Amino acid sequence: MQWIPAQVGTRGTRRGGWLLAFVLLTLSPANASEPCQKNLRWNDDPPYSMLLADGSVRGIHIDTHTTVLERLGCKTVLRKLPWARALRELEAGRLDILPGAFRRPEREVYAHFSGSVLPPARNLLFTHHEAIGNWPADSLQALAETPFRLGAQIDVLYGPDYLQLMSDPAYAKRVAMVSQRSSLWRMIARGRIDGAIADEHTGAWEIQQLGLANVITATHIVVSTEAAEVALSKASNDLAFVAAYTAALQELVSDGSYQQIVARYLTP
Repeated sequence: MQWIPAQVGTRGTRRGGWLLAFVLLTLSPANASEPCQKNLRWNDDPPYSMLLADGSVRGIHIDTHTTVLERLGCKTVLRKLPWARALRELEAGRLDILPGAFRRPEREVYAHFSGSVLPPARNLLFTHHEAIGNWPADSLQALAETPFRLGAQIDVLYGPDYLQLMSDPAYAKRVAMVSQRSSLWRMIARGRIDGAIADEHTGAWEIQQLGLANVITATHIVVSTEAAEVALSKASNDLAFVAAYTAALQELVSDGSYQQIVARYLTP
């Protein structure tokens, strides 16, 4: 089925000529009356997607992509799926849109990718307010030469710099390993370790929720960065819809709406 927006009018005109172009391209008597409805994946991953106390599902990814679909005149249906199953459902066409996906050759067989529209996901070093002043550095490797005490999650990979450090048995022995990231924040607050690595948005949200924003801060040290994209199932999305979706997502960034969504969850 080709895509046709459910609503076209002055609102669409404001979003630019690209929307009208795709409407004309895909319009036909056979599909003009078919409503646009897309399945969007979510899971418990604050602040990107989460179940709120009022029973609603919200978060940076949810607000971003429901807004894009609304601008395209599409209804959003949320599906809670663990990551591995989400990929299988995307391949089968039972899941239409999967945010936060990294482009891999095996995934390109069954998914279109939006390209790097949203800012890259960065892993930052978070430290106690006093720690980074005690040992000023501009990289994780530079801190390895100091008494800085790092904490990390078991079986979590933070990028090549971290892997290089952990390949040294003497350094790896110094790193405090725990299963839950919340334990790392509490260990920093209590002075048991000096810092930990986390996704910049996830770390900021969790620290804020724990009431530790006045104790723990994100540093300028970027441990790793890789641009995630939006994966759209080839089985349920044609190229016209993928192009329109990508354009609408880009506009969300350009007009400041995406930054407002991020601030909604990360501003104290």
